[in-house]
Amino acid sequence: MAIAKAERLMNLALCLLGTRRPLSKRELRESIEAYLEAGSDDSFNRMFERDKDDLRELGLVIETVENLDGEVGYLARRDSNSLPPITLDAEEAAALGLAAKVWQQARLAGAASGALQKLRAAGLPEDVDPYEAHGALEPRIPVHEAAFEPLMLACRDRRPVLFEYRKATAVRPEPRQVEPWALECWRGHWYLAGFDRDRGAERVFRLSRITGKVRSRGSAFTAEVPDVVTVRETVASWAGETADRSALIRLRSGAGYPLRAKASAVRELGDGWDELEIPYGHGLDAWLVEFGPDVVVLEPAELRADVVDRLRAVAKG
Repeated sequence: MAIAKAERLMNLALCLLGTRRPLSKRELRESIEAYLEAGSDDSFNRMFERDKDDLRELGLVIETVENLDGEVGYLARRDSNSLPPITLDAEEAAALGLAAKVWQQARLAGAASGALQKLRAAGLPEDVDPYEAHGALEPRIPVHEAAFEPLMLACRDRRPVLFEYRKATAVRPEPRQVEPWALECWRGHWYLAGFDRDRGAERVFRLSRITGKVRSRGSAFTAEVPDVVTVRETVASWAGETADRSALIRLRSGAGYPLRAKASAVRELGDGWDELEIPYGHGLDAWLVEFGPDVVVLEPAELRADVVDRLRAVAKG
């Protein structure tokens, strides 16, 4: 069945590319053996419409033209279906290969393979292998979140989405209506940047905190999409990466290794506790709460108050 359909699609593509005038459904049916074997007009029409959509999905530009008698015809002009030669250096090919591996992990292997095949057909040199690692270390970007694929498609198609999102300090997830702009991987985690309709502002969401299914909305975007979406810079700011102050905390011995890695100074206090000086920036309170009773904030006072407020909110549920 797969071979028969592939042959039928190839014949239809050759007919549309080889004609100088639009061909009607009747003429296409008479020219392709598989269409002649269709049991009825309805069966042929369904088959033809599916084939036409499949060819368009593969990248063939099919024009629909109506003649003076009102009859609809189809053709694929060669000038509309030709691409200039594509030249990629080793680094660009490696980037394409890495993207393809990301898509394969995200259940988009068919799309990734099809894209690379199109590049081959358009002139990608045979001696350049996009899947080949260039260098001693091969970069890998894991994709384990189920939300990645629907969000990537929503970013591409400019479709608003609805999903349940659990903040780091929240017990239960909350519904969020988002106009998705871009996805980016930062330090092993995928993030979505977009316009949060409920809050009326730009927000960044960590995909691992999205629960349940991502549902598409039929409406259009209400906010303008920026030319450049700085996902990493935004996440770094919220994570305290751009800190220009210091905080003093007590940390239980043998715990909180990510905090120890950031510490500019560590002093043993005894009785199973250490004192750390760490960078203090926006979002540090939310991060400290994740370590629960293993962390005690000493100063500054406003950071201690923010952490206490968050812990009380979690305790209340």
